[in-house]
Amino acid sequence: MLKPQCSPTREAVRLDGLWRFALAEPDQAPWSRSLPGTLEAAVPASYNDLFVDHAVRDRVGWVWYQRRVRVPRWAGQRVTLRVDAATHSGVVYVDDTLVARHTGGYTPFEADLTGVVGAGDEFRLTIGVDNELTPATIPPGRVVLDAMGRRHQTYGHDFYNYAGLARSVWLCSTPPQHVSDVTVTTDLVDGGGLVHYSVDVVGDADVRVRLCDAEGSEVAAARGAAGTVRVDDVHLWQPGAAYLYELAVELVDGELLVDGYTLPVGVRTVEVRGRQFLVNGEPFYFTGFGKHEDTPVRGKGHDDAYLVHDFQLLEWVGANSFRTAHYPYAEDVLDFADRHGVVVIDETPAVGLNMVIAGGPFGTPATTFGPDAIGEQTQAAHADAIRELVARDKNHPSVVMWSIANEPASEEPGAREYFAPLVALIRELDPTRPVTFANVRFATPERDLTMDLYDVICLNRYYGWYDDTADLAAAEEHLEAELRDWQAAYEKPIVVTEYGADAVAGIHSVFDQPWSEEFQVAILELFHRVFDRVDAVVGEQVWNFADFQTAAAIHRVDGNKKGVFTRDRRPKAAAQALRARWTGLDGRKPSA
Repeated sequence: MLKPQCSPTREAVRLDGLWRFALAEPDQAPWSRSLPGTLEAAVPASYNDLFVDHAVRDRVGWVWYQRRVRVPRWAGQRVTLRVDAATHSGVVYVDDTLVARHTGGYTPFEADLTGVVGAGDEFRLTIGVDNELTPATIPPGRVVLDAMGRRHQTYGHDFYNYAGLARSVWLCSTPPQHVSDVTVTTDLVDGGGLVHYSVDVVGDADVRVRLCDAEGSEVAAARGAAGTVRVDDVHLWQPGAAYLYELAVELVDGELLVDGYTLPVGVRTVEVRGRQFLVNGEPFYFTGFGKHEDTPVRGKGHDDAYLVHDFQLLEWVGANSFRTAHYPYAEDVLDFADRHGVVVIDETPAVGLNMVIAGGPFGTPATTFGPDAIGEQTQAAHADAIRELVARDKNHPSVVMWSIANEPASEEPGAREYFAPLVALIRELDPTRPVTFANVRFATPERDLTMDLYDVICLNRYYGWYDDTADLAAAEEHLEAELRDWQAAYEKPIVVTEYGADAVAGIHSVFDQPWSEEFQVAILELFHRVFDRVDAVVGEQVWNFADFQTAAAIHRVDGNKKGVFTRDRRPKAAAQALRARWTGLDGRKPSA
């Protein structure tokens, strides 16, 4: 699905701002009239923390957004409405007409309004958003009733279930004959760059493409809906040194421009060779974080100011990468990474597929995989999430690897049957990128049933925190032993995608005291010593970039405190320690 843009043939209007807001059930038909009450909610933003009412923050079920929309004078144009994200499912009504329904909280969907509204019309736009998670959704969960008959949402992932319209809503126009999709892949051959393209078209107009450099000069051109153009003396997209060409795709009738769409293109290759991860044929060492879309008040709402500041902090600390833990981030984040040379491991929303971690929140089933828990319906939803992720993010040069799940029970019976078809699916959709998943600490080399399916071993490990708590000598010994076991079992690179410890800013100790800033630094340092001694380790991504909100729990102090920055982005001692280690590495592994 192409991102909205303005061009000589297209227009796009953001509908962001304040919308009327209400809680209501679908059987009340809230779309059929003005929403009751006086509440207004910001878009984009999660709704949970905007108000001071528990009934809103703890809502389980549907909420409704509404506003009046005027269609510009788009005579003869196709009119669409695009919702960048509705967590976790959404419906869209134009006046009393249902025009779209979508499940999946982190990828966009569209409604074709052509024929429903006309140029210059005003209409009542109502969007319903349902935050319920079930065993058949990605991520999974279950709604339970307490002793008083109240509904509660339970889930197995350790971040708050923020919901609402967290990203932009758009009204867009395109010509009836238009470019509906573009796919680009790149190669390097004999010193030149190859850009392979494929264009999907609605209508019968001819396709021509022009590739321009960063200064706007044309460097290659071709005709036809699919083909390859070559760029001699190519400028590569490099980690830390982004260079973007622009592919102009044009539909033409003779010399008449029917539709045009432009796409940034970074020429680069990604490859796994033995125990190395290669970008443009050179070994690459990941430094960075797992992150979250999480800020005060906005929750998971996208915010350009935080986007800029977070990337500034990534640069300051010496990070070259992050994982979109544990769901696809807003497209603006990947666009920014493309422009600034930051490497991304792009992850589906498949988190919580593990009953051991969840502590049995779905009624304590005996196993994770099966008809009473994570079964065929979940797998189908997971497949849809993969399709939508690849369709949205396939053209981003910053995305170097797909992660299809975080900490599933890959050691349990049924795991291979569940994941093997999903790995095959994502390889079919995109054969150009490596595929991985983030392995949980219970799934050791002797127990994991799926690792041979993947290209890169990604491990989430918490020695010294959840295991060998506060015994740093034992933690270092056990971490190194396990990493060497993985190295012996597989001829694959290893990225440790989570490691760290909680630290409350301002707590200090001269001892190995959990929750102190010094203890968080000590944990990181022991992991780093081990990484430097194990050849197969090609990356380190600390958990987490910044503190983030979680469901209420006695082991959480106003959320998860594993961030090396506080939730409002103030550095802890760990941030300074990472800066000292990472600055100047330029994608190279530190020396032991």
